[in-house]
Amino acid sequence: MEEDRELIVRKKAILLTSGPVQVPPRFRSPFPLSRSTAGPGAGSTSLVLSFGRFRVKKAITTEPSEFRLVGDGPTYSLMRGEEMFLEDVSIQPTIAHAPEQAFFNLDTQCIYHCRFCTSPALERKLTKGLDPDKVVAMVRGLSQREDLRAVAFTAAVVKDPQSTVDKLAYVISRVRELLPDIPIGVEPYIDTLEQIDQLKKAGADEIKLNIETFDREIFQKVCGELDLDHILEAITYAVEVFGRGKVTSNIIVGMGETDANVLQGVEELARRGCIATLRPLRLNDLNRRPMTEALGTLEELTPDRLLRLAREHRRILESYGLTSLTLHTMCHECGCCDIVPFRDL
Repeated sequence: MEEDRELIVRKKAILLTSGPVQVPPRFRSPFPLSRSTAGPGAGSTSLVLSFGRFRVKKAITTEPSEFRLVGDGPTYSLMRGEEMFLEDVSIQPTIAHAPEQAFFNLDTQCIYHCRFCTSPALERKLTKGLDPDKVVAMVRGLSQREDLRAVAFTAAVVKDPQSTVDKLAYVISRVRELLPDIPIGVEPYIDTLEQIDQLKKAGADEIKLNIETFDREIFQKVCGELDLDHILEAITYAVEVFGRGKVTSNIIVGMGETDANVLQGVEELARRGCIATLRPLRLNDLNRRPMTEALGTLEELTPDRLLRLAREHRRILESYGLTSLTLHTMCHECGCCDIVPFRDL
């Protein structure tokens, strides 16, 4: 059984480091397709493939691709070329961006210009014009769903961090009134420590403050308008406010950093009581050029590397008495875009 699990985890890693899945031209999903405005799949049409205890969110295409979804449902097969890759695959519904979770991006236009981020390049119509009261109304409607397990919010910085935090805090406070017992996560950019208090007071249970990379040279090239030391300071303070194991931070893997640097970042975050999210870099038509201009040609991320880092990630968390199982919102709970320690392996 353990051998089977290792094989399936490896197949998830292969899917996370590969391109879109081909579907027939007249493919009809049993559930509405997801059109993300944040995260690795921003701008793409995608679906969540579930196999056993694992799931992965994949962009889809009708063009020939390495992987091909076959079948009429409710179960499908995933072919890799002419060989069977996964026999028993189901399509899992998303509530808003994620399965079992309503995860809303309030804004995509941003004053910062991180090279990997595709959200600001999306067409305006894809942002859906989500004003705060409309988001609250949408959550109210979704609250009747039996599969709703968590709610989360993020937003790009349209004007300044404080106005964005004010908007997030308003939505969180309204949703907390509607749903007093549901876990709420928030993924902001903050420029003062007081904003962390503001979001906690509004009703957030968990917070995600992204360092993006622990390699300072790469950070300067891709996030040059941000301050890595300030983000680390904010993470330390967020752990004081939200608690150990309730704070998380993205480390993007595949931007030319070394394994040693990634794991140094994982350990530095763990030392502060924060759980890293190791996020595979995804290049697409929206971010490939700016990333190449900033970093040159990048080596493709391999499944072996992703799994190797994930295993070391778990070991480091264990050594600091941390586990991803304390997180009930956002990326660790979703598990579609990463190899999640303690959940996948």
